[in-house]
Amino acid sequence: MELIGQMGSRTAVMNLYTTAQPDGSARVTGDYLLLPTLQIRYLAGERSKQLGVMFLSEGNTPILYGRPPEATLQGAWSGGVFKGTRYGPAGQQRERFEFGEKFPAMDAYAASVRCELAEGRYASTLAYAVEGGRLKSFEWRSRVSPGDHPCVVAGLEQRPHNGGLRFAAGKCSVTLRDLGDFVRVVAEGCAESCGSQGYLEPVLVDRRGNCHLMRAQR
Repeated sequence: MELIGQMGSRTAVMNLYTTAQPDGSARVTGDYLLLPTLQIRYLAGERSKQLGVMFLSEGNTPILYGRPPEATLQGAWSGGVFKGTRYGPAGQQRERFEFGEKFPAMDAYAASVRCELAEGRYASTLAYAVEGGRLKSFEWRSRVSPGDHPCVVAGLEQRPHNGGLRFAAGKCSVTLRDLGDFVRVVAEGCAESCGSQGYLEPVLVDRRGNCHLMRAQR
């Protein structure tokens, strides 16, 4: 599940994945992205059966097992809302948090974006135009070296979507979400548009039209 909300005074986006356990509880993993610093924090823990209480350890890397947590999130999941308190490694209270499933509508969104991104083996070009929440044009290309494995996503049509904008062609879809200081652009199901090792990394577009790869920042 994808959630947006506040970690203390900072806006954040959270992704949580649950695996049911035989006793009715759930194993929980995921991460959250702090804005506008673009810091990613990784989560792992459990949700209880009866009350939806969650205890999540937080760390700077995806592998948390066997490592002391940087912090702990303790809260409850109810009615599509996860809220509680973040504690430091010694148990000191750091900040309150609250996340929900409802993202802002983008019916009035208007932007003309064209940017090039490159980091390590990956490079991409993203270009789109949206006026009044309606798609005018879209093209997203990438390549991965060595071999220049390509991806080309174009010719998308707008699809109805609550809490953002979605454009699709066949199985391939691109979703835009309003995160406040950024608009996040994510592709899903686009493997047929890519070479054997090609892919499209999520992009964050700021208010000035500048683009940032959605990668962990320390």
